[in-house]
Order: sequence, then C-alpha cells, then structure tokens
Amino acid sequence: MDLFVIGGGINGAGMARDAAGRGLSVVLCEKDDLAEGTSSRSGKLVHGGLRYLEYYEFRLVREALIEREVLMNSAPHIIWPLRFVLPHSPEDRPAWLVRLGLFLYDHLGGRKRLPGTRTLDLRRSPEGAAIQDQYKRGFEYSDCWVDDARLVVLNALDAAEHGATVLTRSPCTGAWREDNYWRVETTDRLTGEKSAYRARMLVNTAGPWVTDIITRVAHARSTRNVRLVKGSHIIVPKFWEGANAYLVQNHDKRVIFINPYEGDKALIGTTDIPWEGRAEDVVAEEAEIEYLIAAVNRYFKEQLQRGDVLETFSGVRALFDDGQGNPSAVTRDYVFDLDETGDAPLLNVFGGKITTFRELAERGLKQIRHYFPNMRDAWTDSAPLPGGDLPDADYEAFMQSLKSDYPWMPVELRQHYGRLYGTRAAAIIRDAHSLDGLGEHFGGTLYAAEARYLIDKEWARTPEDVLWRRTKHGLHLSEAQRDVFADWFRKGHYQAA
Repeated sequence: MDLFVIGGGINGAGMARDAAGRGLSVVLCEKDDLAEGTSSRSGKLVHGGLRYLEYYEFRLVREALIEREVLMNSAPHIIWPLRFVLPHSPEDRPAWLVRLGLFLYDHLGGRKRLPGTRTLDLRRSPEGAAIQDQYKRGFEYSDCWVDDARLVVLNALDAAEHGATVLTRSPCTGAWREDNYWRVETTDRLTGEKSAYRARMLVNTAGPWVTDIITRVAHARSTRNVRLVKGSHIIVPKFWEGANAYLVQNHDKRVIFINPYEGDKALIGTTDIPWEGRAEDVVAEEAEIEYLIAAVNRYFKEQLQRGDVLETFSGVRALFDDGQGNPSAVTRDYVFDLDETGDAPLLNVFGGKITTFRELAERGLKQIRHYFPNMRDAWTDSAPLPGGDLPDADYEAFMQSLKSDYPWMPVELRQHYGRLYGTRAAAIIRDAHSLDGLGEHFGGTLYAAEARYLIDKEWARTPEDVLWRRTKHGLHLSEAQRDVFADWFRKGHYQAA
C-alpha cells in the first residue's frame, strides 16, 4: 500500500480521506474508537479563533476563517451558523480593542455567507435579557457549530468509500523500516487478531500520542515536540431564551463559550491547563468545574450551582510546543516533520485544530507528493462529506423534503436524522412506513434501525460508540434505558433483523 495512517482523530481521518480520493491505497488505524480522544472533546466549533488575534496569529485566523466557509459548504447537516453575543466588561479588554478584533475577524477571511458583527444595547436587545444589568453594551458576531465526532466519522466514511481500510480499536503495535518500506503490525483489541501491512510511507497523526508513536512504535526520533493542554467542559440545562450562544471574558483574560447544546442543554468551556499525565486519564476536576460556573455567574442573572452540572468531559490538546509559557498563548497552528531515513518516509503531524483539518491534510500530501508522482490533484475543497450533498447546501429545504417523504415521523426524530445523517438518513429509514418499521425503541429518538446502521456502516463496535460519539443519545436516555440498549447491543440482537 501507499500510506499507513496512525490515529483516527480529525487529522488522521482527514488525511486518509484526501489521500484515498487522490488514488492512493490507504490504511487508517485507531487504537480506540474514531474520535474517542481529543476530537470528540472539543468545544464543537468551526471558528477562526477570535482570541488568537490577541497573540498576533493573523495567518492562522485568516486560514481558519477561509476553511470555515469551505466546511459549511461540505457538511451543512453537521455544521451550521451560530451567533455569539459578547457582553462587554470594561474591567477586562477595552471596547475599542474588542471592536477592532471583531472588525478584523469579519474581514480577514473573505466572509461571504455569515452575517457580520453588530453592536448591541443589552438593556434593550432580547439577547441581553439573560445578562446582568451592569453589562450595558455587547457585540454579536458569527461562527459555526460542528458535531465534532461526526465530522471525524464522516471523513473516515468518505475515505472508506474511496477505497481506504479503516481499523478501529486496533493499535499499531510496531513499525519497522525494511527495504524502503514500512512493515506495520496492528492488534485488534476486541478480538486479539493480529495483522501485518507493508506501506511505502507512515503518517503519524496520533495527537497526544504523536511522540510515543515516533519513539516507541516507529523507533525513530524527532527534534519537535508537543505540549499537552487540558480543556474541560460542563453540560447544564439551557438557561436562556433564543438560539444564540455567548462568549464571556474572564478575569484571567481567558474567554469562555456558553453554547446551546442538544436542544435543551448548554455546553460551557473551556479551561486551559498544562497536562503532564497520560492523555487517557484526563478528567474535569472540581476546580475547573467551579471556574466555569464562576465565569458564567459573573455575567448571567440566573446563577448556576454545582448541582446543575449534568455531565462533564475533558480532552487533551496536543499543541505544537513553540516555547510559550502561557497555555492559552501556545499556537494552535500545525507543523509537519518529514523523516526520510532509509527512503522509508515518516510524516509526523504536530498540533492543529478541528477547523483547519482539511487544509492540514492537503498541505501534508503536498509535502510528500514527490513519493507518489501519480497522485491526483487536491479535491476536497469542493467535495461534500457523506450526507452533505444537500441541493444548494440548503438545510431547511432538505428538512422540508424529509417532512414530505416521511409525514409519519415525529419532528424531533426527523431533526435528529437530518442533523446527523443528512441525505444518508434514507439508508436508516429504508422502507419503513411507521415508527414500528424502525424496530425496537430504546427511548428518546433512538431506534434499532439507527443502531444497526451505525454498526454496519460507521464502525460502531460498543454501546458507547453509538451513545456518545456517533450520536449523543446518551445525554437523553436514563441510566436504565442505556443499560437496556447496552444489553441489546452486547447480545448481538442487531444481527437478527
């Protein structure tokens, strides 16, 4: 084969998709589930990174803003516009500086589809109704929401549909250079089955484990390194009216996102804390939870309590170590390290962010093009992701067509299928003419037909893969309902249909 890609997060899935679509033979392996690490534990945003302007990351912000438009077109079912309200606190950044940053944010990336910034009188605007009275002025600007885990899965799915092999829960247990090739071994953690591959090039997109792959697995070296930074989020019941999100400035100059989530909930984050332990062990600590609650309570009339926290999650960002002391100032840019020892190249990827994954893959393949002279040209900038081929990228028109095609379907279920699967929803519904046709109902909007689709088509191999990464059903089911579904899954009842 041509490429063996280690790491099934957003960068690895994006690299596998781009390469497979250019005609290269590709295998992607992931030690856990797709997106189980950092890529499912983000703030769920496709954004330029407004706060990066403060660290003079103008090129990174510009490129991310350009990519924001590209990704909106490629996956309008899982990426959609979101308006952010930023209450101004005179104690932190001056208003003129905030307005200047928002002006640059509006114009750096050639914004076409999203509305621009506006100034708000929080005492009169509906967006200010939830904000404490001392905050009189605010700003509103645009960015985008993304279902981060589904973005990873859809890239892997597109890679597979272009011929790539995708292996989940199959860590790379060893890689050795032999005769200008790599001999690579994997072990399936669920079955114990070992597999061997021969690849022209190894691509290391292992995120927090990138240096471990270099030294322990590939027996190589690199002068570059990553810096691990922990980011934690909390989920609470939604406590304001309207579809907008909020961005608040904290006393320590960090900004906190407060986003509508899963209809009736709010996602709040993130923290930025240096992390020196194992990435697998990361959890949201009480001090972080209290920090996020305090940041919200500084601005909002409704005061959150610890008991309001429904769920927490934490992830480790593997940032390229540029020597900055402040974790918030460490660059979110990415760096390639190409090791061409023995004419068996190893491409290591350091850093990166969800918004720039497609461009990262495109630039990475440009770096190694001389090894694959027959590789086709770049293609992903105008190609929809699976389910994203909506006519004119018009999600509302698509939802109207779903209503016409399936008038028996409750609106909540229609919205669920539309948002997660887009035009692929038909592959779940198939010939069903009623809810009974979707099979066993586990609660909420989870029916057996969807679980079977995720198992058959999207590499769901455990109940958690379905409940927490392919979907967010886990947030909407009781513990007893989750147990019933897990029992159904583990007993293989999905094979009976």
